[in-house]
Amino acid sequence: MRQANQITFGGGGLERAAILRGDAAAMQRLWADGATRVLPFWRGKPLCAPGGLGWLPCAQQVVSRGRDQAVFLGLAHGGARFALDLSDWQPDEMPTTLGAFLDPSEQRHPGLPDTHAFAELRREMTRLSPLEAELAATARAVLGWHGTHGFCAACGTKSVVTEAGWQRQCPACGTRHFPRTDPVVIMLITRGNSVLMGRSPGWPEGMFSLLAGFVEPGETVEAAVRREVAEETGVAVGPVNYLASQPWPFPASLMIGCHGRAESGTITVDPTEIEEALWVSREELLAVEAGENPVIQPAREGAIARFLLRMWLADRLD
Repeated sequence: MRQANQITFGGGGLERAAILRGDAAAMQRLWADGATRVLPFWRGKPLCAPGGLGWLPCAQQVVSRGRDQAVFLGLAHGGARFALDLSDWQPDEMPTTLGAFLDPSEQRHPGLPDTHAFAELRREMTRLSPLEAELAATARAVLGWHGTHGFCAACGTKSVVTEAGWQRQCPACGTRHFPRTDPVVIMLITRGNSVLMGRSPGWPEGMFSLLAGFVEPGETVEAAVRREVAEETGVAVGPVNYLASQPWPFPASLMIGCHGRAESGTITVDPTEIEEALWVSREELLAVEAGENPVIQPAREGAIARFLLRMWLADRLD
């Protein structure tokens, strides 16, 4: 299981074995190996079992037909691990919460074990081991990319899956396409004894987190931190340094955690960016962590925001 104060998806030591991706014979052997397992996904939700992820043998009838579309994740737990998208399946009832911030619904496929269900990864991530979390994050991000990049961006022709799921190639113009990762800065902005926190429209009531935003083309991480904080709150930021990172497969971001020191304290919120922002003192944040703050709820367990906040509280940023 995940250890306390650990960043979920933050790296579990997966042997990605990238050298095997272009070896069609090796992929065929691995798919036929009895130790190989496949993790199905439905609409971005991994198959989950009572003990964690719902890995299935390749011979399982529902997944056995999907070898050509399966993504090779790497080697783990003594065998190869693949992921497969089953989003074409239609359950009897489609949930109204699908795509919501935290989808509570579960879907059970009639061809899969009764104990297994597709569940929102945000709900399940904190009960996964670091390795399982890395596998799930990798699978969700790459399968999500395939779902939205089925056609060549150069000529519009439908592309085909190659390199065991890690590339798409256009049969018309030959252009190769690769999974994308979007860099996002998430900022622990401090001023004296306080940290800057905010909330976006549509978040659950009481949910506050650190400010975050996408890095723009041609921009350094440090410049992105200063720009995003200034745009969202009007606060000027001076020195910035890197702290930690977290893959965030919703859909395919890399959260780059930084510490910035504010040079001004007045907050002027841009309502098109965020709903509210405020300075929170160490004492107030301790009450938040204890569940005793009437306004602010703790940041999500396993998210890099909570990790950074806890490190700041413990005076362990250096």
